[in-house]
Amino acid sequence: MSSAPGHLLVFARYPELGKVKTRLAADIGPAAALAVYQELLIHTQAVAAPLPVAKTVWLVAPGPTADLSESWTDYELQLQPPGDLGARMHAAFAHAFAQGAGRVLIIGTDCPGLTTAHLQTALEALRTHDVVLGPAADGGYYLLGLTRLYPELFADKPWSTATVRAETLRDAAGLGLRVHLLPELHDVDTAADLARWRNPSA
Repeated sequence: MSSAPGHLLVFARYPELGKVKTRLAADIGPAAALAVYQELLIHTQAVAAPLPVAKTVWLVAPGPTADLSESWTDYELQLQPPGDLGARMHAAFAHAFAQGAGRVLIIGTDCPGLTTAHLQTALEALRTHDVVLGPAADGGYYLLGLTRLYPELFADKPWSTATVRAETLRDAAGLGLRVHLLPELHDVDTAADLARWRNPSA
């Protein structure tokens, strides 16, 4: 496992008014939410850039007004398949493992606290653990890392709810997997999340 090649997967959308950060848009309006999304996209690309691994961005099929100029330099581009989030992540991991990866991380574009160090730590932890999970404060997770495909981790989950992380960890324990937890971070999904990010000391 120590020499297994790494692979980073990013789930993202093309910037498109009214199609990104919809929960946040309900609070601050679609235009402001689009600007936040673009800021988070740039942040995600920046923290991933130093990682010396293969990278694939899995994009939602663009709508008619999507900004297709977004640059994903050095990334393989794939369109997310149909299905719920679990099915789509399962497909992305399967694709990476089929390409010969031995340590695979998946992240989204919602976490401004994510750093290159978190990604590096996750890859290193996969040398001695089966699963790495970055817990999000809302009960989900901002990162999942695996050394092989475990379909149970993607099936029958209440995605976008506060129990996803607990249920994922329960399934990992049931499979007897060695799990490494990263620090808990906050995603930006609502106006309250945005305020916390902009004023962390408030």
